Amino acid sequence: MTSIAKKPLEPEDFPVNVDGHKLTKQDGTPIAHVDSPAVATDIADRLNEDEARRDEDRWSA
Repeated sequence: MTSIAKKPLEPEDFPVNVDGHKLTKQDGTPIAHVDSPAVATDIADRLNEDEARRDEDRWSA
């Protein structure tokens, strides 16, 4: 995986999307390039699930 982003992801960057081998922010800005589209999808799913849990925790606290 090659990281492109220089800053941490912010809540407004989600959901993270997949474009072939690239992970992109909500606005289309590239985040990273990976070797496999399947790996990109897995990473995006995990990041999105983690952010959804974090958002839910903010509202339930």
